[in-house]
Amino acid sequence: MTLYLDNAATTPVRPEVLEAMAPYLTRFFGNPSSHHEVGEAAASALDDARARVARVLGMRAGDVMFTSGGTESNNAAIKGLVLGSRRRHLVTTAIEHESVLASADYLARLHDVLVTHAPVDHTGALAPAALRDALRDDTALVSIGYANNEVGTIQDAAALAVVAHERGVPLHLDAVQAAGWLPLAGLGADAITVAGHKIGAPKGTGILAVRGRLPFEPLLHGGGQERGRRSGTPDVAGAVAIARALELAEAERVDEAARVSVLRDAFNARVLALVPGARTTGHPTHRLPGTASFVFPGTNGETVLLELERRGIVSSSGSACAAGSDEASHVLLALGVAPDDARTAVRFTLPHGITASLDPVADAVADAVSAVGSRG
Repeated sequence: MTLYLDNAATTPVRPEVLEAMAPYLTRFFGNPSSHHEVGEAAASALDDARARVARVLGMRAGDVMFTSGGTESNNAAIKGLVLGSRRRHLVTTAIEHESVLASADYLARLHDVLVTHAPVDHTGALAPAALRDALRDDTALVSIGYANNEVGTIQDAAALAVVAHERGVPLHLDAVQAAGWLPLAGLGADAITVAGHKIGAPKGTGILAVRGRLPFEPLLHGGGQERGRRSGTPDVAGAVAIARALELAEAERVDEAARVSVLRDAFNARVLALVPGARTTGHPTHRLPGTASFVFPGTNGETVLLELERRGIVSSSGSACAAGSDEASHVLLALGVAPDDARTAVRFTLPHGITASLDPVADAVADAVSAVGSRG
């Protein structure tokens, strides 16, 4: 039986979520923009889903739009808020998800936006002082990952929001990895991104919440749905699904984070004790409860993964969006990890609900690393 430890890449759809969305794929199939009984039933479900998401995020229902996932939400947030502003300076970091970095590059290439990558330390943490130094009078937006998708380092989002707001700059938080593990309300963020398939909803579901009346240039034009911010017929079933998944994840968050972090810490300690030269990456304590990331110098990360899969354990070497690339992780390089060591990275991301000891997994890791290392 395969043990799946790549939950940062995707998660299975929860039964409660499937049950909640099923009626809107069948009986209540209407277009929520249609002004008749069938359409109004769909519109009511969409409004309810929006309100439920807003409660978890600590925002207003009108701030919430539904998208196709984290990549679209990040693209829409960054391009929409920068192009909606008269300012032409964006601040982010070099360790962000590819969807953030590529959006920043697009703005730089085609819209003359100056992009500043605020420096992070060797753990991936962005100090408020470093953000303050990166801000300018013409800064339109700060876009930061609340928790890093590769090494799990958590940013002090509330402190970063204070610094950005001192200069009148909105803060966008990419909370794709944070949802279900960290609080999402009360952070001071002006825009938040969530992806459904990271929290037990189907792939192709996402959320972008943009606070208040911030100027916003939409990516999609047409019928004016989502308050004109994302035209197109809404995916009602998907909205119901991600709202239910987010509610469930939030209800379980505190207990799961505390319990899983204990399992994670024990796993880290055992791997480091069993594997000579192994090192963890990211912040040692301010990290996602379910993320354990290592480099195993003298090996090859992809080869270690194959050895682990032969032993019934599925994990990854980093972002699923960069899987199969021979390039060293841009995140690890930004943290100062040598390129050769960065190519030895392996990441384990634990699911909610895990209860069993991970000692057998640590033993398998040691065996896999030894097998790869013995080949020279």
